[in-house]
Amino acid sequence: MKKKNAIITLLVFFVCTVLLGVMVIFGFGTEKTGAASNIKLGLDLAGGVSITYQAVGEEEPSNSDMSDTVYKLQKRVEGYSTESQVYREGNDRINIEIPGVEDANAVLEDLGKPGSLYFIKQYDPEGNENYSMTGYKETGKPNYTLAKTIEELEAEGSIVLTGTDVSAAQAGSYTNDMGNIEYVVELTLNDEGTKKFADATTEAVTNHDSIMVYYDGDAVSVPTVQSAITGGQAQITGMSDFEEAENLASTIRIGGLKVELEELRSNVVGAQLGSEAISTSIKAGIIGFVIVAVFMVVVYFIPGLCAALALCLYIALVMVLLVLFDVTLTLPGMAGIILSVGMAVDANVITFARIREEIADGKSVKSAIKAGYAKALSAIIDGNVTTLIAAIVLAILGTGSIKGFAATLAIGIIVSMFTALVVTKALMNAFFTLGVKDEKFYGKAKERKTIDFLGKRKIFIGLSVLVILAGFVCMGINAGSGKGGLNYSLEFLGGTSTNVAFNEDMSLADIDSKVVPLIEEITGDGNVQVQKVAGSNEVIFKTRTLSAEERTAFSDKMVESFGVNENTITAETISSTISSEMQADAIIAVLVSIVFMLLYIWFRFKDVRFGASSVGALLHDVLVVLAFYAFTRVSVGSTFIACMLTIVGYSINATVVIFDRIREALKAQEKGESLEDLVNKCVNQTLSRSIFTSLTTFIMVLVLYILGVSSIREFALPLMAGIICGCYSSICLASTFWYLLITRIKKKEA
Repeated sequence: MKKKNAIITLLVFFVCTVLLGVMVIFGFGTEKTGAASNIKLGLDLAGGVSITYQAVGEEEPSNSDMSDTVYKLQKRVEGYSTESQVYREGNDRINIEIPGVEDANAVLEDLGKPGSLYFIKQYDPEGNENYSMTGYKETGKPNYTLAKTIEELEAEGSIVLTGTDVSAAQAGSYTNDMGNIEYVVELTLNDEGTKKFADATTEAVTNHDSIMVYYDGDAVSVPTVQSAITGGQAQITGMSDFEEAENLASTIRIGGLKVELEELRSNVVGAQLGSEAISTSIKAGIIGFVIVAVFMVVVYFIPGLCAALALCLYIALVMVLLVLFDVTLTLPGMAGIILSVGMAVDANVITFARIREEIADGKSVKSAIKAGYAKALSAIIDGNVTTLIAAIVLAILGTGSIKGFAATLAIGIIVSMFTALVVTKALMNAFFTLGVKDEKFYGKAKERKTIDFLGKRKIFIGLSVLVILAGFVCMGINAGSGKGGLNYSLEFLGGTSTNVAFNEDMSLADIDSKVVPLIEEITGDGNVQVQKVAGSNEVIFKTRTLSAEERTAFSDKMVESFGVNENTITAETISSTISSEMQADAIIAVLVSIVFMLLYIWFRFKDVRFGASSVGALLHDVLVVLAFYAFTRVSVGSTFIACMLTIVGYSINATVVIFDRIREALKAQEKGESLEDLVNKCVNQTLSRSIFTSLTTFIMVLVLYILGVSSIREFALPLMAGIICGCYSSICLASTFWYLLITRIKKKEA
């Protein structure tokens, strides 16, 4: 690189970083495009709209019907945000909470009343018209009206299908014979619906009739039946664009509810974690970032300075992309960013360690930089791609907060690879070209005594087994004493929602500092969610399920401390916000992501034993952190899923880096060098990387724990335990598992 090019490189970097920084802080244009203030925040950080529906009908709906309705509504409202929540309130009510929205009426108008869906014949058995066209709507489409009531149509057998006969509805498109794109809705019927629809469409073809799709008082489509449909698959055509097809598909899906609902109330509510959650998290992020940047400079000199500068660009890019991709940021999403920051640091640490090794081998600084990046490339790519695979699978199969975690993690990984492999390298070459060439500015690897990690494998395995077993014993004791194996919070078990009308309009800051601590004293639990109803003095407190005595104590404390009118305090039992179906979806998503990670490692390392060892270390970390939850009784809520996913990503990345070094060493194994010595050498060569990466990530989470509110601490504490555990397992166990497999299960020769 010439000096002129080096100067241009630095100028371009600083200009881009400053411009992106300005965009993040102020945005561009009247709409402040790219500004961090435009990042959508979830219910836990910013609040949104809360709508309560009540079941319609004389009989109280069954638990199974209500659960089915909750799950289908959850799928529907994820169109607004993946962080939307749907849960039961009492026996016959369903509450929907949508983040980042302030106009409840607009949501209600768009969502509509979750009523019933019907497919209606054009004529009744006596040949009378069941519906007719009365004119055209403003959109230019025909306006149909029913000639009879739904009850009359049902009685005479004119209802072909109801929404419960449709198992799935998806928007799609195809190219017709004229080469034009047709937008359609693809329907999949259950077994009963397949038979009924086959009979009805056969009759409709004979009579040249149409079948109306009728939902919530309107005809949403009146397609002509062109052929008998017997295979359980149907198509609704005539959509003007994909958005219309998607809206109709969504309407049909929600029309499959087993319970008919009507709106009971709607409110605009504040953040669940309180007003301090965002400000303290931002402060913690800034402080943690500064500490990490200083650490990198002190330990790695010029390379560390380049990494710190590149991290500034990384932060700005991630913020801008969160806005551009319309990602809803929640506490689990913040976990994804923390993990990706750790991986960004990790990519640099891997490279810098390689550069120091090359300098120690006698190469010039210029050659060492080139060789260091070349040798570190495979480890960086394998570690990041493995975690990226997990993020993609979680984004596709996950629900709710898992999607938010996956989105921020995927964005962070891609940006971190760019800044580590391109930006840091360009800056380092620029500084070198401008005269910073002395090897003292880059460091030199020092000879260290090799620690016999494999020789201590029985101690490490025994210690891990002891901790895991102790965790299961602790869970058993807790369950036997009636406290539950783990301290599940309201997100998993449901709880109590208490509405308090204060005598004054209290700010969220005052509620956090004055009211919440009193509630925590009563519940003995730091998981208290607060939502302030906009335009009123009402505040909703969500806690674990309160006993009759605790409800009384709650009410008395509000009256005694704040002069609240006891008659204005109401409490309702609410279901879990993470339904059993969502839990199943989460487990499936995690298992599938682990399988794909295993397959990738198998493909890259040409030996399934590397993948099996990685999964073994990963499983160890999850079980140890689970034991930590059992011993400390930290609440297991929505952040629990994010914490475990973070640990999974962190563990697999750390392990892959060590395995990459082992793979490289096997190719150049010296004659007479035992496999045990080779493995110990590789673990020791990556030891500083494992420790430094874990330390920098730990620092960021520690600052978050120190400065955060109680609910943030309950997230940060097990995450710190997971980081320590991940560092331990990657150093002490992963290579041991591989060594035991390689010496006991011989690879078949091709």
